[in-house]
Amino acid sequence: MASRKWASPFIIWIIAGTVIPILSIFYYGFTTRDGGFTFDNVTAVFTHDHMQALGLSLGLAFASTIVCLIIAFPMAMILRDSKFGKEGFMIFVFILPMWMNFLLRTMAWQVLLERAGVINSILAIFGLPPQQLMNTPGAIILGMVYDFLPFMILPIYNTVCKIDSNLIEAAYDLGASKMTVYARVIIPLTVPGIVSGITMVFIPALTTFVISNMLGGGKINLIGNIIEQEFTVNSNWYLGSGLSLVMMIFIIASMLILNKFDKTGGQALI
Repeated sequence: MASRKWASPFIIWIIAGTVIPILSIFYYGFTTRDGGFTFDNVTAVFTHDHMQALGLSLGLAFASTIVCLIIAFPMAMILRDSKFGKEGFMIFVFILPMWMNFLLRTMAWQVLLERAGVINSILAIFGLPPQQLMNTPGAIILGMVYDFLPFMILPIYNTVCKIDSNLIEAAYDLGASKMTVYARVIIPLTVPGIVSGITMVFIPALTTFVISNMLGGGKINLIGNIIEQEFTVNSNWYLGSGLSLVMMIFIIASMLILNKFDKTGGQALI
């Protein structure tokens, strides 16, 4: 009885901060301005502009997730085997930028990438022509990777640190090559961390609109930008909610797929 009493504030918080907003999204997503029932807000995703934005969002989120994984896995292994990683110093270095405001971190990339920015200034010193770095999909991917990379490194690092070194040494003693050790021992045991990292990077990358607004200059519309504009600019909560429901389907589907891989424990890789 006492435990239920202490849990009541959390239950109220979940209801107020999660359940009610989701129910509101469902209500607006399936109603018209006149209060009638409709599927038009959800099926609006199949229009050309919305499908183009959704496809671009999926592509950029997938690309940024792959880049984060390619960087994070070797980095986690390096940290595992280094004294700096074991002492927590390098982990602190990766977490430190997260203490800075998200907008300020993204604005810093504007200073680096803009036409008269730091990178083009360095190129000018070497007599190279300036490059159009801002307002490109590459700039958005770069911003996503920078902002979400710690969310990939930390779960993978926590997983690889739990791998018994005796297992790796035993594999080498049995004549396994380095590639075989990674493919048959390390990677399968790291699958839970990889799945967690992919989930923590792919989902916010898929739904982001701040990074694309700031580094895309408003010229590259992702599905998150369209939803944000429907709520804030067009005051069309009905269409915005309908598109949000579609994004919820993609998010839930991706989580179910990743959860299935997590349950296999990496057996598909063996």
